[in-house]
Amino acid sequence: MKIGKWARLFLMAAPLLAGCNGFWDKTTTTTPGSSGGNFYVLNQKTSQIAAFSIVSGKVTALSGSPYSLGGTIAYAIAIAPSGTYMYVSTTAGIYLYNIATDGTLTRGNGGSVIAADAAFTMQIDPSGNWLIEAVSGVAALNAVPIVSSTGLVKTGGTEQTIALPAITVQQLAISPANSTNPYVFVALGAGGTAVVPFNTVNANPFGTVFRIATVSSLGGANAVAVDPANRLLYIAETASVTGTQTGGIGVFTIGSSITEIAGSPYPTGGTGPSSILPLADTVYVANKAVSGSSTGNITGFSITATGTTFSLTAINTIASGIGTMGLAEDNTKTYLLAVNPGGSPDLSTYNFDTTTTGKLVASVTAATGTDPVQAVAIAAAP
Repeated sequence: MKIGKWARLFLMAAPLLAGCNGFWDKTTTTTPGSSGGNFYVLNQKTSQIAAFSIVSGKVTALSGSPYSLGGTIAYAIAIAPSGTYMYVSTTAGIYLYNIATDGTLTRGNGGSVIAADAAFTMQIDPSGNWLIEAVSGVAALNAVPIVSSTGLVKTGGTEQTIALPAITVQQLAISPANSTNPYVFVALGAGGTAVVPFNTVNANPFGTVFRIATVSSLGGANAVAVDPANRLLYIAETASVTGTQTGGIGVFTIGSSITEIAGSPYPTGGTGPSSILPLADTVYVANKAVSGSSTGNITGFSITATGTTFSLTAINTIASGIGTMGLAEDNTKTYLLAVNPGGSPDLSTYNFDTTTTGKLVASVTAATGTDPVQAVAIAAAP
């Protein structure tokens, strides 16, 4: 429901914007003709899951794609750490899909939903014991007990729920496996970011919730992400830095407490940071809106660690499509992938420059269906 409203707002706002604030350096080198792993796109308007890989530099649909969602509105997608199944959240509830070795999909659980929640955001915890999800408009975080090998709900398992401090759920992130201080983080718009201690082996995995306030009362937390080594928490907020492009990324060290680093928040080059892709030594932030531009963009940062002290340095900013909303890296680490609900294009892909570490170079683009499709989410096979 809410994501549909956002997608409509992106399409309405696009004609009001002009120019382009993103850029790419055409003198840099890339790897044309490269192939990448499988990935999945939710086309909200056409009620589909579109499945692709990149073969010899061309976006190629997998056999059977697209998969119909039967007219339900899709919100979110999450792939298991094993890569053998995934969940798709819709207005009808959360469906289980089994993933074959060739990437093709079949609906599991006899075609029935595993949970009735119309989750706006969800992730599978790294142990595979829980599906963590939240519904926009409901101030609650839910944990559905699942069988890690199949994705089915555990027999006799009980869904656990904990109250959140706000109802405007935007996105959640979970600490990686074997973290010393594991958490679930939930971006709550103007309500800031909820921090929930999380222990996957407990009958109720949630601890006591606390909240990180937004930088400005005029802004909101749109996205959260966790560094792959659980060193850093990233929060993308609107109205968090000064200047024309007021979006910023807050950076916090993760331990028994959550502490903002010096220099944070960092400007993201737009007004609407909407998605974060954390990698080992870099982090990328998509902006769904950019002042003075008709499209979104993506800004990359390198991470410098000196002992327990961290800092970020901007690498480059590159144009994407309209209303950029989701980022992923394919499992060959060849491509960064971005989906754009407003199109122009539905799917943007980028290579990593061979001479400047972490720098993005524009690569192949593609439609993810018969436009307009409103591509709202993307997930890549692990």
